[in-house]
Amino acid sequence: MILYEYPFNERIRTYLRLEYLLLRLQELLARSDTCDHQYALQTIFEAVDVASRTDLKTDLLKDLERQRTAMQIYKDYPDIDHGVLDRIFSRIDYCVKNLNLLAGKPGQAIIENEWLNTIRSRMAIPGGTCNFDLPLFHHWKHKPSATRLRDLETWANSLTPVADTVFLLLKLIRDTGTAHRVAVSRGQFQQNLPATRGFQLLRLWIDPRDDVTPEISANRLLISVRMMEPNLEGKSSQTYKDLSLEVAICGL
Repeated sequence: MILYEYPFNERIRTYLRLEYLLLRLQELLARSDTCDHQYALQTIFEAVDVASRTDLKTDLLKDLERQRTAMQIYKDYPDIDHGVLDRIFSRIDYCVKNLNLLAGKPGQAIIENEWLNTIRSRMAIPGGTCNFDLPLFHHWKHKPSATRLRDLETWANSLTPVADTVFLLLKLIRDTGTAHRVAVSRGQFQQNLPATRGFQLLRLWIDPRDDVTPEISANRLLISVRMMEPNLEGKSSQTYKDLSLEVAICGL
């Protein structure tokens, strides 16, 4: 099954973009090739750009507190696994502490590094990191793989408090949704949402054998999905086949 996710607001959109970049970075850091390490550095720069949004730290702290408040009610439920609940509260406290200890913007050490900023600006130019443009970078790429990896991990560590929090929040949000199968009539699916719920994330699982992609629009009252037949050479068109998919709507 192919999973598609759609954020209901800009805050969750930012979290998903950060998660995408941080997971890509984890995969690249597990490799040793020079090209992978250059792409890892580029991914760090992209993550810093997203994480440097002025209100991100405030949003993260507010969402952590919102999750803590929402889970307080479960303390009185006898059937709840209180060990799991206590571990969640510990993770929330850990993330709050590290975010509050974060000096300046996430990735501040990278932003203030003149050499890294030179590479960052050259990466925006096609072919801008050639050896004649950046001889110091060319020299770094010829260092042993272990040395490059140690440098990359040092630079990436400045994003750790944000990364830990984003991973935790998205897991808690996703855990609120229960997947169920729905029918898609002639390539279209709609669902009304109760105005009293604060939904934040839509998740769709589509069978790859159906060979369709979703075109999603959503607000706090309505979800609308059109199934499109992908066309890599031109404009995709809506399918009119009857299909089914799994849906989970997540939020507090």
